[in-house]
Amino acid sequence: MAKNAKSEKTEMEEQKRPWWKELLSYVWIILFACVAAMAVNRYVLINAEIPSESMENLLTVDDRIFGCRLSYVFGEPERYDVVMFRYPVHEDTIYIKRIIGLPGETVEIRKGKIYIDGSETPIEEDYLPEKWTDGNDGYLFEVPKDSYLMLGDNRNLSEDARYWAQCALDDEVASNKEEAQKYTYVREDQMIGRAILKYYPKFHLFLNI
Repeated sequence: MAKNAKSEKTEMEEQKRPWWKELLSYVWIILFACVAAMAVNRYVLINAEIPSESMENLLTVDDRIFGCRLSYVFGEPERYDVVMFRYPVHEDTIYIKRIIGLPGETVEIRKGKIYIDGSETPIEEDYLPEKWTDGNDGYLFEVPKDSYLMLGDNRNLSEDARYWAQCALDDEVASNKEEAQKYTYVREDQMIGRAILKYYPKFHLFLNI
């Protein structure tokens, strides 16, 4: 009997709980969820929508993806990583491309093939969506020690490292060709994160891309 009386007393106390306390408890839950979501978005994940065809067929227009801001906290960027970064010519714009050249490497584009450090064997690029015909020859890049060379997968339509120096001149960000060359490369501090998965319109986890 004593136990039942105690239980009934507890239920009565809960029923007498002021409505504003109940409301406040829900407000705290919602506030905590919002703060947690903002923290994850700012420090862990990047949520992005693909605006162009430059990364087809891996990514198409209007695809929605997540990138991880912590990808390079404990490791270095690697060739073939698909990375979101601040466009060197206008850093308020975010681009997504694939890492092709690593710090200190010499990268040559010759007849639709890419050669690293004078090798006679081109790197493998089975992700290209079609035959590479536009801007596919006569490029030689000396990647700085603190930077990376980025190209899109859809080379016939991609505005990437092949053209950024000229863009810097056209936009009057650089005053001469020598100064414009630094805008060809992406510094590590300009990288935001590595693409990890596509969640719309179809789910796709990026592994070994």
